Amino acid sequence: MSAPDLLRTVLYTVNNLLQEEKYKAALAVLKGFRNGAVYGAKIRAPHALVMTFLFRSGSLQDKLKAIAKATYTHSRNLAYFVLTYKGLQALQERLQGKSPQSQSFLAACVGGWLVFGENNNINSQINMYLLSRILFALARLAVEKGFVPQPKRDPFPLFATLVWGTVLWLFETYPHTLQPSLQSSMNYLYHDSNVWHDISDFLLYNKRRTPK
Repeated sequence: MSAPDLLRTVLYTVNNLLQEEKYKAALAVLKGFRNGAVYGAKIRAPHALVMTFLFRSGSLQDKLKAIAKATYTHSRNLAYFVLTYKGLQALQERLQGKSPQSQSFLAACVGGWLVFGENNNINSQINMYLLSRILFALARLAVEKGFVPQPKRDPFPLFATLVWGTVLWLFETYPHTLQPSLQSSMNYLYHDSNVWHDISDFLLYNKRRTPK
């Protein structure tokens, strides 16, 4: 059998396998792993490229290594999470039948614990990104269900209220619970603005410059 014929035979066999209903759950898990890896790389690589060259010092080799490491970590973690989530969903459906709400929540909790539970920069960014979207979604749900009346059923005012009220309460009461970068930003905005000596550190600079 020639190489082109062999290739056609392999492709035919694989395509037939992909159409088999009995393998659909397992194949969906594998494709989810693939999609997680691809999507993680696509969204992290350009972000890491820009942030590394703007803010990171070091040689070109060090910067490229940092970009590759961040991209790999994001891609790997997202792929592992999708694999875990879809695998546990498939297992639960096989054992219990379909119950989407409870099954998806449990599968995602396990995946989140195993994959995104480690406190590192990549996981922190992903978890905080999701949290902001969750808060907005909960605000929208509260408005849709009529728990909080809003003009034109717009959830954004409620979302902004919860976000800013909570973060400033934490900053003024329990500042140590916030990330150092956020503490620094808020100190600059809300506490440093209470201190000045003359026009120089009132308007031109945030703090009086100390002569060398």
